[in-house]
Amino acid sequence: MPVVVVDDDPSVRRGIERLLRSVGYRVETFASAREFLDRGDYDRARCLVLDVRMPGQSGLELQHILDGAGYDIPIIFITGHGDIAMAVRAMKAGAVDFLPKPFDDQTLLDAVKQAIARDRRPRRASAPTHSPK
Repeated sequence: MPVVVVDDDPSVRRGIERLLRSVGYRVETFASAREFLDRGDYDRARCLVLDVRMPGQSGLELQHILDGAGYDIPIIFITGHGDIAMAVRAMKAGAVDFLPKPFDDQTLLDAVKQAIARDRRPRRASAPTHSPK
């Protein structure tokens, strides 16, 4: 089961993908929340690494959509433009961590490890009753 990275910046996606693969994680990347939502099969994700600000739907909106549809996927937010109120909102909604860019590689790896450890939800035989789209 993969770690999913959703960020509109291709260099950030590639960098995080390389880092995570270098320590043995399977990784899937998406350029937008919509691209991730259109993919379906959300329950496969062990954790999401989400950029907060993206064109279209933000990472915070994606978190809200998934939560509202019954998907409990551990989320790590990354942002170059965050503020305290945004971080508090994300954490109150259940985010595992909120990392300002640029972040240290080990900090991200520790957050992913924590998210995966938190992902102890039983794998469902079927998806939640409705799609988050």
